[in-house]
Amino acid sequence: MADKVRWGILGPGGIAKDFFAGVAGSETGVVAAIGTRNPGKLGLDDTFSGARIIDGYEALLADPDIDAIYIAVPHPYHAQWAIKAAEHGKHVLCEKPIGLSSAEADAMFTAAEAAGTFLGEAYMYRLHPLVAKLVETLKSGVIGDIRLIKSSFGFAVTPPKPEHRLFSNALAGGGILDVGGYPVSMARLIAGLNTESGFLDPDKVVAAGHLGETGVDEWTSAVLHFPNGIIAEVSCSISLAQDNLLTILGTKGRIEIDQFWFAGGKSGGTATIHVIGSDGARNRIDVTEERHLYSFEVDAVGAAIAAGQTQFTFPGMGRNDTLGNLRTMDRWRAAIGLEYEIEKPSVTRHTIRGDILQVRNNRIPRGHIPGLIPETSLAALGFLELGSISSVAIMLDAFYEAGGNLFDTAFHYGNGKPEAQIGEWMQSRGVRQQSVIIAKGAHSPLCYPDVIAKQLTVSLDRMKTDYVDIYFMHRDNPDVPVGEFVDAMDAEVKAGRIRGPFGGSNWTRERMDAAIAYAERTGKTKPSVLSNNFSLAEMVNPVWDGCIASSDSAWKEWLASRKVTNFAWSSQARGFFTDRAGPDKFDDPELANSWYSPTNFARRERATILAARLGKDPIQVALAYVLAQPFGVIPLIGPRSLGELHHSIAAFDIELSPEDVRWLEHGD
Repeated sequence: MADKVRWGILGPGGIAKDFFAGVAGSETGVVAAIGTRNPGKLGLDDTFSGARIIDGYEALLADPDIDAIYIAVPHPYHAQWAIKAAEHGKHVLCEKPIGLSSAEADAMFTAAEAAGTFLGEAYMYRLHPLVAKLVETLKSGVIGDIRLIKSSFGFAVTPPKPEHRLFSNALAGGGILDVGGYPVSMARLIAGLNTESGFLDPDKVVAAGHLGETGVDEWTSAVLHFPNGIIAEVSCSISLAQDNLLTILGTKGRIEIDQFWFAGGKSGGTATIHVIGSDGARNRIDVTEERHLYSFEVDAVGAAIAAGQTQFTFPGMGRNDTLGNLRTMDRWRAAIGLEYEIEKPSVTRHTIRGDILQVRNNRIPRGHIPGLIPETSLAALGFLELGSISSVAIMLDAFYEAGGNLFDTAFHYGNGKPEAQIGEWMQSRGVRQQSVIIAKGAHSPLCYPDVIAKQLTVSLDRMKTDYVDIYFMHRDNPDVPVGEFVDAMDAEVKAGRIRGPFGGSNWTRERMDAAIAYAERTGKTKPSVLSNNFSLAEMVNPVWDGCIASSDSAWKEWLASRKVTNFAWSSQARGFFTDRAGPDKFDDPELANSWYSPTNFARRERATILAARLGKDPIQVALAYVLAQPFGVIPLIGPRSLGELHHSIAAFDIELSPEDVRWLEHGD
């Protein structure tokens, strides 16, 4: 008993009973306690014999005699309690789906990584010996090259019960999240058999489905196309019984497994892999296992914890496997128009931890920008390509909690979607007054003075606000007298729709000088901010047409003398300081075209040396270089995950001296 993992089950529902039986049949675990919000409920002692009944989930997490938590509450609460469990130093096995979206799962894994604790998603079938045997059989080539996978997991709740969690929109019911992940995860495993990771994500997802009266998917099917040409047909349902047959078709035959997800049964038994040759010859491979179906995942967690691992190894689903699975499910949901009410900011006003949004630390320092009254963070969160507003809100919340309050967007980004999402987020969290919004408009070809007011009106409507804090013209049009642009932006300042500084993005020094001179001559508001590229790596060729970099010595002298604050886009050179770049790496043509030069590679090498000395990564040193400039520069960062966000924030821990800056630039 002393060597066993002491499990606490969070939530005593139906799936908790299956897990309890699995632990009882395991070699590595024992259920020590059950956390419940109704400890007086009849039958708990009998159902979970031998386990302590603890009043409340927080009390379970705080219990020093618990090593690991199994999360068995409804889907919308998985992320909240997994994150809190990690913060309490507990290992976590979370019932599938681990989160409502890949963004939620990413937040959960980020929390576990920070805590150094295990986190895994409980697809129990993946750890059963049947899967290992199937992988072995497929790799033997008995059915040739795999071409097509057909897989379903569907059942009918009869009669339909609108109040049941499976039909509840508020509890994220429906087939995709409850059982659709099974066929998706298996299809991705089969398609990726010959990859190093053991799984492959589809490059195309098309789907159709039926949303019932409660707004959840009652039956739906998707077709997944993989980069290697394999196609998978997957289906799931909660109001339609399906055959639940896994069929794998190859060039020499096919494999069929009935009721694959339950192997030989929950309590053990025999599962059969049917191999049918192209000539009709049939062979059967029996896999007999008397242990409880759920015991294998329990022991896989126990083995991982004993080995100091923080995630499952194949065929269990590790972090990247889980995130890829949920990204596919995100796309499946989007294809059939399935969005839960609880994912909308107007309904859910709390963070993923269930908290009221507030600054939790000041890892991102704040300061004052000339012409702007409120304090602003010394980094801005840029355009996010994260899909749904619920996914974007997780990133915005995390940035704000770390002290960030500066947000960058533009009229033409994503057909207005990012502006609308920023507006929804600020309204739901009640933080418009605490937020500093950068807006941009008049991008070419519509780069004319009269466009500024028109587009700003649309942007303000999208963002549900009557002003922006900082404004940039997104491009310049040298054919238009610069004074006309200054007049147009000055008019918006006087109207109160721009309440802080304005300027140009991708403007030359000459045009900025002319604009400043015109404003001084006519008594108009002077442009005092710029948004050009600035980074340790100097841009060799424009990333996009019309882009301007301000990284060379002439620009640095100008920025310092003019006291113009530069809001630097691509401040980390779009991945040049990561292992994506190298003298012999040309997988990313844009990266190579814009950043590859002998000077930049020499700077990259010096950043690598300094990073090793500081215990950081080169890309963090590159960001610290931007922050260490003697003139005003605010880096715009565009993380694609919470991990990337926290990685960028860690650059604020680096203090570079003027000598460090000169060495990074010149090597002297």
